[in-house]
Amino acid sequence: MNEELRRDLDLFVKENESAIFRDIARLVAVDSVEGEAAPGAPFGPGPKAALELGLEISRELGLQAVNCADKIGYAQLGQGAEDRYLATITHLDVVPTGDGWEHDPFTMREREGWIIGRGVMDDKGPSVLCLYALKYLKERNIPLKYPIRALLGANEETGMGDVEYYLANYPAPLFCFSPDANFPLCNGEKGIYHGRILFKLPLHRIRDIKGGIVANAIPDKAEATVEAAHLENAQRVTVEQLEPGLWRVCTTGLGGHASLPKGTVNAIGVLVDYLLANGVGDENERRMLELLQRLHSAWDGSGLGVQADDGLFEPLTIIGGVIGVEDGRVFQTLDSRYPTNTSGAKIAAAVQALAGDLAEVTVDRDAEPFYMSLDNPAVQVCIDAYNAVTGENAKPYTIGGGTYARDFPNAVSFGPEHPERPAPAFAGPIHGVDEAASKDWLLEALKVYILALIELEKLDF
Repeated sequence: MNEELRRDLDLFVKENESAIFRDIARLVAVDSVEGEAAPGAPFGPGPKAALELGLEISRELGLQAVNCADKIGYAQLGQGAEDRYLATITHLDVVPTGDGWEHDPFTMREREGWIIGRGVMDDKGPSVLCLYALKYLKERNIPLKYPIRALLGANEETGMGDVEYYLANYPAPLFCFSPDANFPLCNGEKGIYHGRILFKLPLHRIRDIKGGIVANAIPDKAEATVEAAHLENAQRVTVEQLEPGLWRVCTTGLGGHASLPKGTVNAIGVLVDYLLANGVGDENERRMLELLQRLHSAWDGSGLGVQADDGLFEPLTIIGGVIGVEDGRVFQTLDSRYPTNTSGAKIAAAVQALAGDLAEVTVDRDAEPFYMSLDNPAVQVCIDAYNAVTGENAKPYTIGGGTYARDFPNAVSFGPEHPERPAPAFAGPIHGVDEAASKDWLLEALKVYILALIELEKLDF
């Protein structure tokens, strides 16, 4: 990158900084957790409102804005053949907030150079960066060989029905990057298995059990109502006697994203361990708890005997995100991110073998691992753009998370997170309490995205 362009990027960022964070705050203010489908709102009123606002911001920046059946939308710069365009893709829906936030999660606040609020990093902040990258190209009259679309999804967190609709009704981009992961660039994503353990036996001494909000997040709270002669508080466990012989047991953990379990504490696992240690439950309920303990005892799958490592991706992870009772039977969701030497079907079969006649194990989703060759010129452009802006010599990596990139024929996930950089204690993770993003790192990412788009326009696809 020449010095003239570097100075111009610095100038653009300085001129637009306040507007960028104003627009991120506008989007954060929308509670865009998936809700009940309604006419004109296929993923509920929250995602619809966020999508409409994202398109409104696009128009304010002088970009063409298109709503695709209220499922996804895009801002476009430039004109050309419908099937000859480049794209970025981000999402405006978010996971539920959970409890424990220091302030309202839908009111963005600043602290010591960081912004805090649900979606600031996943993925409303990056969505705004993509729109302002197009604003730069527009204002600087950068020549475009290919139109560019900044796709704005509304269902990434809970089903990806948005991108499914888009790819069924619109040509895929020539190349696409998704700012929904870590820098410098992710060229591979583990397979994703979602399923449930459905226990067959009715509850007896465990009257109720529940924990977690969504299957792809590690829960920070769980509770059970149980029969017992006497129970006492313990670490991360609070008990309350409701009546003689009946207790409510509440546990706390440390939440996070299902694909990044290291350093988290699963509140369901804490609850299961406590109930077993205190002799709660009849014989069948204890068999259920013992199977659940095997799941929660080790997020690498070793407790269930499903651990796997192929040397290409990080090793397998598996967590239980939601536990509850339906029709008098306990269910436990499963979320595994797995490498190439196993599959969701194999994982489910192994858990089923352990469960025997105690439970049924389902396969609700089984997405194979995704990998993009580093020989792809577009991949190299993105890596080079990051290193040119930061002065680093960073190398690409693979992840356990699932982004939009796996759904496109020619795509990667591309920042803007920096887990390798130190962060203050008050800065929470994506999907966690007090989700935070560094303002400086976001503005740096904007420069990376602008440079990458400029250079991608020079390639022959």
